[in-house]
Amino acid sequence: MKKDLSEIPFSYPVKVGHISANPVEVRMSADKDELKALAESWNVVSVDNLHADLQINRWKRDGIRVKGRVQAKIVQSCIITLEPVESEIDESFEQIFVPENSKLARHPANDTGEMVLDPDGPDLPEVFAGDTIDAGEVVAEFAALAIDPYPRKEGVEFEAHIEDTGENDRKPSAFAALKDWKKD
Repeated sequence: MKKDLSEIPFSYPVKVGHISANPVEVRMSADKDELKALAESWNVVSVDNLHADLQINRWKRDGIRVKGRVQAKIVQSCIITLEPVESEIDESFEQIFVPENSKLARHPANDTGEMVLDPDGPDLPEVFAGDTIDAGEVVAEFAALAIDPYPRKEGVEFEAHIEDTGENDRKPSAFAALKDWKKD
């Protein structure tokens, strides 16, 4: 299924047929409208800057490797005070894409047919259809994964929190619901 480019906040389509074994250097930056769309998509106050340096090259026979570094400056709301908190994202990443009919897209299995996944091993390749991959979408995805889900202003602690000790917890009686019941 092909996505509509209007629903992707940061897009940089790359024609797979134009990529060779030698890495192609790509530098991309989000414009004002893309920054606004990314902020809305990521549910943050604002995205002030987003840029990435990529190397795109062939992987094996028909795959594509996108390797690079994404940097961004965002503003989020503090989870305690709701004041703005500035954050910087600086992530290196690598993603491999293979065509949907490639043997490399299949999950590895052992002799019994069970899928074997190594949590510390490399990620499985992503599958693409057609002749284009979206490097901008990859950059935005890795930047989004680096966002702190619980941003907090420096030095702020939540003080109104009282921990329940469980002393007052009792199992309710099975007849407690019947005590207020009356016949008419």
